[in-house]
Amino acid sequence: MSEITLFTNPTSRGRTVRWMLEEIGTPYEAVMVEYGPKMKSAEYLAINPMGKVPALRHGDKIITECAAICTYLAHTFPEAGLVPNDRSAFYRWMFFAAGPLEHASTNVRMGWIVSDEHKGHTGYGSFEDVLRVLNQRLAEAPYFCGDTFSAVDVYIGSQIGFGIQFGTLPVNDTLLAYWDRIKDRPARLRATQIDDALIPSNLAAPH
Repeated sequence: MSEITLFTNPTSRGRTVRWMLEEIGTPYEAVMVEYGPKMKSAEYLAINPMGKVPALRHGDKIITECAAICTYLAHTFPEAGLVPNDRSAFYRWMFFAAGPLEHASTNVRMGWIVSDEHKGHTGYGSFEDVLRVLNQRLAEAPYFCGDTFSAVDVYIGSQIGFGIQFGTLPVNDTLLAYWDRIKDRPARLRATQIDDALIPSNLAAPH
């Protein structure tokens, strides 16, 4: 039995964590958790009280939230080389993605547009502010932590890929070039193949 268990659903953010696990290359077990009663069952709530996926169990430790899981795995398995020497950049961009990018993207998808008078209360200003920072960073370096691919690119790259596929991020040459640099990594292709095979044929899979 593997020491690592991923609780996931193939149409969830668990796809990001599977990609991360494939990058690390350590054995893991994946447990599929269906939406609805199973995800809100007492058994699963004992693992993640929020009743959502993904969640990761590593021995007797439980980690939830994608950014936290990716950060934990990157530090726990340093041999994978997914934490750059400049940890300040690692933390800055990992949590930029978990905070401003995630919140701004969700709000826009829900049709919640922040008025100019309330920008100071959102924590991210506006969706346009977030996009400007994303594009500025990717114009400066090939990856978010500089010249080296890291766990940040797994996490934020997943969000960018999802946004490009489903039209929730405005497509431009900078974002497309970044996505082209990371989308064909063997670990991502393996993870995508595994999750796609688990999705019912009537549902769309994010690529």
